[in-house]
Amino acid sequence: MSRPVVEFWFEFASTYSYLSVMRIEAAAQAAGVDIEWRPFLLGPVFMALGWNDSPFNIYPPKGRYMWRDLERLAAKQGLPFHHPSRFPRNGLLAARVALLGAHEGWVGPFARAVMTANFAEDREIGEPAVIGAILDGLGLPAAELLARAQSGANKLALRCQTEHAAELGLFGAPSFRVGDELFWGNDRLEDALAWARQGAVART
Repeated sequence: MSRPVVEFWFEFASTYSYLSVMRIEAAAQAAGVDIEWRPFLLGPVFMALGWNDSPFNIYPPKGRYMWRDLERLAAKQGLPFHHPSRFPRNGLLAARVALLGAHEGWVGPFARAVMTANFAEDREIGEPAVIGAILDGLGLPAAELLARAQSGANKLALRCQTEHAAELGLFGAPSFRVGDELFWGNDRLEDALAWARQGAVART
């Protein structure tokens, strides 16, 4: 019998995606649930909603709350955190690379390393040199993967995935889908995993 599955929609520039990326594999393993990693871009989604920037920048009180909340939650999870000197950073290249990793089985370690670079080390994850160094550190063929990530076919695949996110009604990250059920936010990860398990039990 196949294991239950949760789709994990995340964005490398997203603060709360940082928290979920860093803990989702362990949480899913403990719950007996498989994860389908779905990197996408929030920029086009926000533009469709009439925003030309992160809502955390558009609404300063919301932004101030978010950064303090992130500090608290990172400390609770035992995660390093350093306020990025630029927010949001460009996660396009990282997402293109992650799309390859999602198909080839190394997306988890890569995503965690990129999130650490962005939110703990204040590194420019939009630069090929930074992504290449992360790939090298994971023992992956950086030059080959960067070239494949920038291929026309892979660029189109990420664009289609981002468009699909909007079609599904996603409006932020992280988001989790179990079938047609949507859960939004890092604090809904456990609910999504429980829903997936509940559905699997109901089908037996």
